[in-house]
Amino acid sequence: MGRRWRDGEGTLRAPGAEVPLRVAASYRARTRGLLGAAGIAGALLLTPASSVHTVRMRFAIDVAYLDRRLRVLAVVTMPPGRVGRPRLRARHVLEAEAGAMAVWGIRRGVALEAVLTAAAPG
Repeated sequence: MGRRWRDGEGTLRAPGAEVPLRVAASYRARTRGLLGAAGIAGALLLTPASSVHTVRMRFAIDVAYLDRRLRVLAVVTMPPGRVGRPRLRARHVLEAEAGAMAVWGIRRGVALEAVLTAAAPG
């Protein structure tokens, strides 16, 4: 049986860094995502998700499509105003500011780990 995700915060463990992580697991949190934000410190994990868009976003983002075990299927950079195509095997999508994932060592085939430290109230 898989992990049950909840909105919250934690740490993303990547090959080259440990990064602050925000988890958006509820419909409301996933829908809000990074809309209206001027930037992001760390990363946002949308779950479940197999695609994203950057319509009405203010900045370009790196998008990593992840399988159910948090292994990276693909990484793309999306400028504002785009709609990403769904990835068939993707169960989660990780978002960060453009360029951040390369610095953190996130690329196709890499296994990531999410350590949750706090659940969102509610």
